[in-house]
Amino acid sequence: MGCRAIAGQAGRDIRRAVLLGVLSVLSIWLTVHQAVAAPQCSTLEHDGDRYTLCVVDLRESELRLFWQDAAGEPFVTFAAVNQTLALDNARLSLAMNAGMYDLDYAPIGLYVEDGRQLVAANTNEGPGNFHLLPNGVFYWSGDTAGIMETNRFLVEAPAAEFATQSGPMLLIDGEIHPRFLPDSDSRKIRNGVGIVDEHIVAFVLAESPVTFYEFARLFCDRLGVLDALFLDGSVSEIYMLELNRHGLGWFGPMLGVVER
Repeated sequence: MGCRAIAGQAGRDIRRAVLLGVLSVLSIWLTVHQAVAAPQCSTLEHDGDRYTLCVVDLRESELRLFWQDAAGEPFVTFAAVNQTLALDNARLSLAMNAGMYDLDYAPIGLYVEDGRQLVAANTNEGPGNFHLLPNGVFYWSGDTAGIMETNRFLVEAPAAEFATQSGPMLLIDGEIHPRFLPDSDSRKIRNGVGIVDEHIVAFVLAESPVTFYEFARLFCDRLGVLDALFLDGSVSEIYMLELNRHGLGWFGPMLGVVER
């Protein structure tokens, strides 16, 4: 069940070209050598399912994680994050839920914000999607991002100003998660993230219920990425300022692009 992309600079250029082609419905006139200057969002269909795709270039956009306010209370909503950002003359331009959480809206896996580890990595076995191993960590520092299986992340300890653990992995070095079933009938609204190259990240929300296998195939067939991570399902929503889509869900950790 592989979908290995071309490696190296040629592969990165091809993957960027694929994404820019997908986003051409928004008349984004860019070549594969130009950066995506701001979050660019589009809808697309794949195998009969509809998705929202947003591409972020970390060299041009400020991506952050949000969980608790200054009083230590969970933000819970995109609106609450915006209220806090407004105090600094900032606002969200793009946001989505960033990983699984418990009944108190606390992350159930590794959570790093502004260089501080607030929750330790979770390597326990157990029930549920998070423990459908291998799971993984989406992390970034400055303008460089990555996705790694959790155990590999803990061993290699890459620089991570921000990190959120979730699972399962969707793609692992170009291979679909070994436990995903092509004939599964478990369909849910799901969101996830894939790495186009070390600077460009693709966020995806399924607008119609999909299986894990169908969701993973979108990342490999249409986006051509090597590594992708499932963030959550059923509760998943997206905030897109330019498209007047604000999302009403209640979440634990959230990720967002900050516009100042």
